[in-house]
Amino acid sequence: MSKTLFFLFLFQVTGSLYGQSLPAPFRLRTDFLLHTSQVSKNGRAVDIPLPVAIQKKNAYQFAMITSRQPVFSWQVKERIVTEKAFRILVASSPGLLEKNQADCWDSKKTGSTGNPIQYNGKPLRNDKIYYWKVQVWNENNEPSSFSAINSFYYKAKDSSQAFSHYPLTADLQTPLEMIKKDPGSWFLDFGKDGFGQLQLHLDSEVTDSIWVEVAEALVRPYELMASTGNIRYTKIGLLVEKGDHHYAIQWPPNEKRNRRNNPVLMPDYIGEVFPFRYVMIRNFKGKLDQQSVQRKMVFYPFEDSASWFSSNDTVLNQVWDLCKYTEKATSFSGYYVDGDRERVPYEADALINQLSHYAVDPEYSMARRSMAFVIYYPTWPTEWSLQNILLAWNDYMYTGEDSFLKEFYTELQKKLLMPLAGENGLISTRTGKQTPDFLASIHFPKSFDNKDALRDNVDWPQKGDFIGKEKEFGGETDGYVYQDYNAVVNAFYYRALVLMAKIASVTGHDNDALWYTRKADEVYTAFQQIFRDPQTGLIRDGDSSSHTSLHANMFALVFGLVREKDIPTVIAYIKTRKMACSVYGAQFLLEALYDNQEGSYALSLLNSTGQRSWYNMIRSGSSITMEAWDKLYKPNLDWNHAWGAAPANIIVRKMMGIEPLTPGFNTFRVKPQLGELKEVSVKTTTIKGEIIVSCKRTEKEESYSLFIPGNTRAKVILQYHPERPTLYIDNIPFTGQPENGFFVVPELAAGHHKLIIR
Repeated sequence: MSKTLFFLFLFQVTGSLYGQSLPAPFRLRTDFLLHTSQVSKNGRAVDIPLPVAIQKKNAYQFAMITSRQPVFSWQVKERIVTEKAFRILVASSPGLLEKNQADCWDSKKTGSTGNPIQYNGKPLRNDKIYYWKVQVWNENNEPSSFSAINSFYYKAKDSSQAFSHYPLTADLQTPLEMIKKDPGSWFLDFGKDGFGQLQLHLDSEVTDSIWVEVAEALVRPYELMASTGNIRYTKIGLLVEKGDHHYAIQWPPNEKRNRRNNPVLMPDYIGEVFPFRYVMIRNFKGKLDQQSVQRKMVFYPFEDSASWFSSNDTVLNQVWDLCKYTEKATSFSGYYVDGDRERVPYEADALINQLSHYAVDPEYSMARRSMAFVIYYPTWPTEWSLQNILLAWNDYMYTGEDSFLKEFYTELQKKLLMPLAGENGLISTRTGKQTPDFLASIHFPKSFDNKDALRDNVDWPQKGDFIGKEKEFGGETDGYVYQDYNAVVNAFYYRALVLMAKIASVTGHDNDALWYTRKADEVYTAFQQIFRDPQTGLIRDGDSSSHTSLHANMFALVFGLVREKDIPTVIAYIKTRKMACSVYGAQFLLEALYDNQEGSYALSLLNSTGQRSWYNMIRSGSSITMEAWDKLYKPNLDWNHAWGAAPANIIVRKMMGIEPLTPGFNTFRVKPQLGELKEVSVKTTTIKGEIIVSCKRTEKEESYSLFIPGNTRAKVILQYHPERPTLYIDNIPFTGQPENGFFVVPELAAGHHKLIIR
């Protein structure tokens, strides 16, 4: 063997050449923030060093790390199959780190199975910049080189800034289309709706007033929908001076919204924003081109390249694009809000936002800010209080970090609503147990929307006159019959108890964990006795009702309350109801279907072109998911509601089956259920790195390509077909036997893999 070939072989086997270290960790995060050294001004990135910017805090914006013990996390290349140890250096100057010295914290070489890792050095000083880097060791105890140096600004936590966060950012966009309609009038289209501001650079022949109109929708080609409702439109007069000048349009404040239920207000460095796609400029005498009009679109930092999806189904591809863009466009406030009408975080909106955001962009601080907000500013639906526990558990599973669970443990206990339980163990809002002390304990406002207590929701809106060929009942509750004891509310109660037991165990409350487990078992038994129809096995709406709805059954199914022998009957019933729920309920309907191997039927709902579908939103002209399936079902719907973006997470989590099995994606599952799709490819990025799954299916074989990031392992579950009995993994036959109709590969290590079924 030649020397060249020998050293090439040595490099491939050992990962080093002439003593070269393993690849350095990268994408360093401090408290889950990636871009902690980036400086911006009024939303736009500027080339100003962080040490300079903190001396002029009123002029610049930058990420603020508010935790006294921030957590550090990073990614490693797939060559590091397992990270066995780390060393973190934290210093007050980059010069010390360049010499591998640390005056704040040197963790030394510490054994670990992964990150994030909590800071454990000298107390951080307020209003200071700190610098850190990290080195890791692999499964063979080989060291990597140190990472690049990362920096962050520490600001002691106050009540207004509960979690580390970024400032808002902005893109300057020019219109994609510009049409001169008549002398002095222009129509402009930015291609998609977005929350932002309008900037004009006008060269006018005269000093005169012009009219500027902006809107989200059109009534016909090139004519703005001049609505005063929730599909936004506004018209503003502007005095234009002769000559070449810049103008920034000032949006009028929405006084009704800004006085209701603690709305999230825009920061001063950004100013007010308005959702619009189309612009009309009238009565302008002068030169105008596409560079004359710019939209400053505002959003929370978003990594467009972190995810993608494509398939041979063009409708499904458009639905994905709609929902992914929705997550970016509706992040304009830095919180998960309910669209433009109120700009208020709601628990149910936040839950769907959270999962969809995680699927399209590995960003976790916005979710945490929203989770803290809804704990102290709750909304009225009973089951939405219970969703606080679901939100907290999702955060832990996706980040692998338990500080939120620990900090809010007592508050999460209160959100279980256990004082509402009756002798049967189930909870009810209608049996006189909502005392002032109880409501105060969950931070319920004394006067919320002219009501003074929690109310069962099930789905929204509850009422509505329009029915039509795709809808049997008014409203979005499938004719649900509300009773003292409500099946949907208690399905959420059961799920919250199950998760609260896990949260108690994670946070060291072992006795609580046992108690919540026992309570969950009691609720399961009571649920079967009170809500299960013994003749049919279906779930009834309430304790004294014989009515059976989609909602009672799909929520029971998704939360594990349907007995195994009843599952086929319940699924068959669910299929008869079609999409008899709102865009919110669709999240749980699709989860229930995929969790029970009903991928083909679930796909028929995802790519439906009916009136109650995501494609109908696109067909209606919206580029952000709408609050409801159509204006017919909710006349006051808005066009910028992210609780309608469930497919963003359903496609990743359920159709492609990519979900964490252990906290922080140390291990994760891949279980594709592709229905009739022939080709599909997805990329989603996690706290550990990007996961890529592609599939191509022919009559003879199914071919899967899988990329697993460093320091993770994947459990792969693929459907078994008797006519294609053999699975090959990287060209080697898999010796395991099919289990319940699936090939189950217990573990694949980091790297690229090829799986073929033929």
